[in-house]
Amino acid sequence: MINPDRFRKIRNLLEQRQPDLTLVMDNVNKPHNLAAIIRSCDAAGIGTLHAISTTSSIRKKQKTAAGANRWTQLQLHDSLPQLLRTLRNDGMQLLAADYNSRSVDFRSVDYTQPTALIMGAEKFGPSDTSLELADQCIHIPMHGMVESLNVSVAAALILFEAERQRKTAGLYDTPSLTATELHDKLFELSYPAISEKLRMLGRPYPSLRDDGSFEEPAEE
Repeated sequence: MINPDRFRKIRNLLEQRQPDLTLVMDNVNKPHNLAAIIRSCDAAGIGTLHAISTTSSIRKKQKTAAGANRWTQLQLHDSLPQLLRTLRNDGMQLLAADYNSRSVDFRSVDYTQPTALIMGAEKFGPSDTSLELADQCIHIPMHGMVESLNVSVAAALILFEAERQRKTAGLYDTPSLTATELHDKLFELSYPAISEKLRMLGRPYPSLRDDGSFEEPAEE
């Protein structure tokens, strides 16, 4: 059985997850940037983020990154327009991080609204498709000679502005996941091997006690 303190830590993590806040990586391909963005998403309470690639080499790197972190889920997609339209249909505002004539200071946006942040490739920024479909472009004001920040640094700054606003609004105080989602994710993170076996058998997860223990499923 899982250590009770670790179980409570995982449950606390899930109780603060923000399912209506996510990030889209538009052809981000450098492994260290992929890993850093995933860690920032986890720290800001994002449980699921997305990635799109136009080449198999980028997709391979994204797939490797997706399997490297058990606390967040990186979903890979084939169609950027379809992904962005799905997120919009889910009620999310689409924010593309890009400095252009219509972009606004990233701190002026209301991140307490359902939000999908789009971060572009390291050298080129968001694709034309992202810019066309985004509801708003945002930028980080710069006061030096450099024109842009590393994509993982920029993502962290924006995500933690979102975290600040959401924390002030009390959005981390009450679980946003449904009771069923919370239970299932909690069991999967606490008992990955057992949950995989139960899924293969088509059997439901048993109820969890407050200390993380559960009654062993009867063998069939």
